[in-house]
Amino acid sequence: MSKYPEYSHTKSREWFERALNVIPSGIYGHLGPSEGLFLPLEKWPLISSKAEGTYFWDMDGNRYLDFMCAYGPNVLGYNDPEVDAAALEQLKSGNCTTAPSYKMVECAELLVDTVESADWAYFMKNGTDATTFSVMCARAHTRRKKVVFFKGYYHGNDPWAMKADYPGILPEDVANNIIVPWFDMDALEKAWEETKGDIAALIAQPYDHGNFYDNVCSTNEKWQAVRKFCDEHGIVLIFDDVRTGFRLDIKGSDHYYGIKADIICFCKALANGYNMSAVCGQEHMKSTASSVVYTGSYWMSAEPFAACLACIPKMKKLDTPKLFREMGTKLTDGLKAAGKEHGFNLVVSGEPALFYLRIANDDNLMLHQEWVAECVSRGLFLASHHNHFMNASVTDDDIKLAVDIAEDAFGVVAMVAMTPLITLQILGVIYRIKDSRRADVPQTVTPVVDMFAELSDDAIIEL
Repeated sequence: MSKYPEYSHTKSREWFERALNVIPSGIYGHLGPSEGLFLPLEKWPLISSKAEGTYFWDMDGNRYLDFMCAYGPNVLGYNDPEVDAAALEQLKSGNCTTAPSYKMVECAELLVDTVESADWAYFMKNGTDATTFSVMCARAHTRRKKVVFFKGYYHGNDPWAMKADYPGILPEDVANNIIVPWFDMDALEKAWEETKGDIAALIAQPYDHGNFYDNVCSTNEKWQAVRKFCDEHGIVLIFDDVRTGFRLDIKGSDHYYGIKADIICFCKALANGYNMSAVCGQEHMKSTASSVVYTGSYWMSAEPFAACLACIPKMKKLDTPKLFREMGTKLTDGLKAAGKEHGFNLVVSGEPALFYLRIANDDNLMLHQEWVAECVSRGLFLASHHNHFMNASVTDDDIKLAVDIAEDAFGVVAMVAMTPLITLQILGVIYRIKDSRRADVPQTVTPVVDMFAELSDDAIIEL
């Protein structure tokens, strides 16, 4: 019997039905069920009511220990008091004003002082804004068209970064995209030759942390080879640090791997949930960046700048990369041990700060999906398709609770997985009993087994 009873989601479902009436898909994008990521759907909360620390609550009052962290922005913990106080104080003075706040200047100075490869900073709102601006800069700087991606890439939702078979994407939107295997230097050189030198940029995440497959970490040597290739051919190297920024290295993930990117993109961890992103770059890209026409109505809003000015210093003080490695390792070691107790091989990949989970016992991932769903329905919010995120508010007690819920969920899945085998074993016993009766062999059958023996095979299966 499960130690943690399953949650019900009556009120959350009512709110989701309201959403379906007025919003396409009800909840759109990767946060909603339309992409088929929440299976079975009844196990998942769809609407939240509040959040605090590393927890959020749904509309039914169910509490979730959250290792998705709003898909990354919650780096310090929900409602961090220092960040929220800074943002609130700024709101008293102004937010979206005709002339940008001096907080924008302070924020740029902070990033230049923090990020190793940053000589300047440019601000926007989303990770997609940052990567799109970066590619525009690369094309303007080199006067070339092609962009190289590593296989399994995700760099936002503007048409240039999408796949050819996505709804609304034209062949010409992705005609200049070149996809090569990760760190395949021969493939990179071949692409250079085949395009006759028409490559403007190589854009990549720090390591391979795509969806629905094991993440693969990188090495300094591999990135140094890529850096050398870009230098030799005048290609702009863009580091997409939207997910990983400040989680691997406060100075930027390019610094973590011992190189300097020409341009580096940040978003999720910049301001602990306040909506902003940033592009930083080396001096030789500054003039080009100033020439690119790309802006937005709310890009210079002051409240997120104030939040960023509180968030980054706190991350430095806490040494979040070190904290996340330690706590992430402790959590994933516990999860693996919990799986082993029930005969499951839980594979952990990627960096401990952004770990990915997969049950190796089933190649089609349905067993993994079932386990994740059982975790979520008992208060541990994980994802079946995406890397997870550590945040600075996670405690040892939180990790203990997470492992305990995960172990309980493994037990539920193990029982379900064993049901067909148990059924076959029971049928085998019954067959032997019936066969022996036909042979008039004396019986010594327990009342329970005898009860099963009186049932048809189909009835047993129905049980």
